Amino acid sequence: MYLTAPYILWDLITDTIQWPKWGPTVKAVRNAERYIREGSEGQVLTAVGIWLPFVITEYEHECFWSWKVAAIRATGHRVQPIETGGCRLWFEVPMIAAPYLVICQRALNRIENILSNFRD
Repeated sequence: MYLTAPYILWDLITDTIQWPKWGPTVKAVRNAERYIREGSEGQVLTAVGIWLPFVITEYEHECFWSWKVAAIRATGHRVQPIETGGCRLWFEVPMIAAPYLVICQRALNRIENILSNFRD
């Protein structure tokens, strides 16, 4: 749970310039647009030094986005406001990629650290 406004979290996770700061497997991004939307395409430089293409396959503003990397379904990213203020973020991971949940936890920890510097 994050004690920041959902729009601040959404801005962070949809800003491709920010991805390397919180995504352990993303070292750089090439994208024509800074902020993603449905159909956005680009490339990510992986932690092992390989550029892979990506496309945003689903996008619901301030709520959810998912993508394919190298034509393979990857993570979904969901933001949910909570009644007491703040929001929750969770990643949706395909069952076949369940071991990737360890990486997702590292990403959540990084996001929490980044957001601790924000004040509404």
